[in-house]
Amino acid sequence: MELRTLGRTGVKVSPLCLGAMMFGEWGNPDHDESVRIIHRALDAGINFIDTADVYSAGESEEIVGKALGQVDRSSVVLATKAHGRMGSDANMAGNSRRWIVAECEASLRRLGTDWIDLYQIHRPDPDTDIDETLGALTDLVRAGKIRYFGSSTFPAHEVVEAQWVAERRGRERFATEQPPYSILVRSIERDLLPVCQKYGLGVLPWSPLGGGWLSGRFGPGRDNTSRRARRVPGRYDLSLPGNRRKIEVVGQLEALAAGAGLSLIELAVGFVLEHPAVTSAIIGPRTMEHLESQLPGADVRLSSDVLDRLDEIVPPGTNLNPGDAGWEPPALSDPSTRRRR
Repeated sequence: MELRTLGRTGVKVSPLCLGAMMFGEWGNPDHDESVRIIHRALDAGINFIDTADVYSAGESEEIVGKALGQVDRSSVVLATKAHGRMGSDANMAGNSRRWIVAECEASLRRLGTDWIDLYQIHRPDPDTDIDETLGALTDLVRAGKIRYFGSSTFPAHEVVEAQWVAERRGRERFATEQPPYSILVRSIERDLLPVCQKYGLGVLPWSPLGGGWLSGRFGPGRDNTSRRARRVPGRYDLSLPGNRRKIEVVGQLEALAAGAGLSLIELAVGFVLEHPAVTSAIIGPRTMEHLESQLPGADVRLSSDVLDRLDEIVPPGTNLNPGDAGWEPPALSDPSTRRRR
């Protein structure tokens, strides 16, 4: 695979990043099979692996650690995340210094490594000053625990705020952003991707297959169910107009892919990698078959005619289902923020 530069870090990464969310209880509980999938991805030229503490309550990190213990760790760019709840204690979540430092140490133990290449804050935390978060992350860089840090699913204005705070307070800055992005989920084209380009952030889109909608399993006349629906039902509930619209769109995309001599998966991955702001698309296979079907996407280049047709099917900046944005700010989710008491 032709490597790309990760933002302004100078680090070279593959255009596909192996996402490990489906390794463990959430997806594939067979550790040995999951390790084989990781090794196959590395053999295929992927040098970038992304996981998170909350994926199967740390089990994913443990599996990744087992796999990396059998290869040259220095050849792998390893990313993980913190923010999500990891226990019943009120302070075992969020973006505070207290939690970030503690959870970084826990991730290092689970991963069986001395350092994390890219440590990401999984979601914004309205209760925590961004300077608190950047200060903790900066100290972890200076201590050699992490090499770089980034954000995940942050709105554009918070990405900008973090850049300004880092400059004014003398902190290290976010080097990357990891947003949801696919043919079906394009809202980040409006502001987030231009902001990332302006500030030189590497962009690592998650769910380029739209949570499985672009895997070939969904479409007119099919079962149209997902094993992920228990965790994120709003992305699959067919009583929602946006999800019903996805079925129609998938049918159009399949015809477009076939006309271009591609699989639907190749079309989906190729679309994400075509955007000039994108560094590496995160694929999340559960089985070896899933991995093999997604690997060819790294080499796809879509013609202008195909890209124009994609823009007609799903207009730029559009999310078919608003619930696919990955994070809803409290100003929308909490009615009390919009009402005078």
